[in-house]
Amino acid sequence: MSLEFAVEHPCPLRARYDEKHLRAWGQLSSLHTRLTTGDPFAPSEEKVRFVENARDEVELMQEETALCTSCPACLPRADAGEGEAVGCLGRVTYPIEAQFEKFLADRVQLALDTLDPEDQPRLLRILVDTESPFDGEGAKELRRVTTAQGLRFFELRLPIKFTREAAHVTTDHLFDLLAGFRSDDEQFTTYTREFPLAATPDYYDFLDLILRNDLSQQERERLHARGRNYAQFLRLLAAMERAEALGTRVLID
Repeated sequence: MSLEFAVEHPCPLRARYDEKHLRAWGQLSSLHTRLTTGDPFAPSEEKVRFVENARDEVELMQEETALCTSCPACLPRADAGEGEAVGCLGRVTYPIEAQFEKFLADRVQLALDTLDPEDQPRLLRILVDTESPFDGEGAKELRRVTTAQGLRFFELRLPIKFTREAAHVTTDHLFDLLAGFRSDDEQFTTYTREFPLAATPDYYDFLDLILRNDLSQQERERLHARGRNYAQFLRLLAAMERAEALGTRVLID
């Protein structure tokens, strides 16, 4: 169960396969890697059988996606790229880890408390605006959900509350902001939401500040060691950077 995203870019692979097919390859490659690398978060027996029965498709996928390495939309494999055969795709796996949500909350609060408003990313100002369009309702609904298999979207059952200037805001509002905007061409892309090109620079500035600014190498290594989400959001940040350079959007679902 994951939040999937892609840098929308015309390429030979997309000329031969539609977006739905590429997303299926992304899911298959992620499962295949988890099975073959001894990942402690191994998939269910049902998914194991699915991968075993898809050996021919895995071979075709590996052959066809070899050209991704030379594509300008290909994202760095170092940032949670293991298993992403289609180079412009990425995913944030659920549940959102409690320690990562706390990290995001601490970093947002630090930026609000230490940076002058004019030096803060525009998205941060929108987040704390009392008329912000990011009302937190979407994340609040997901936080209540537990699937039939016992899976959750968030490890924390309650959001983290911010203080002082942002006392009316919680991490539910933050995750609504990070979910982007509803897409008008879902029937063609299969992605329900997007980060439009006009918004990409703002999202890049915000994520760059929260995920990387003034973090020591030791702190980054600790974040990588404690879970998956940090590296996965770094890949989303890389997607923003590539999308801005290519003049395109990031699709997300």
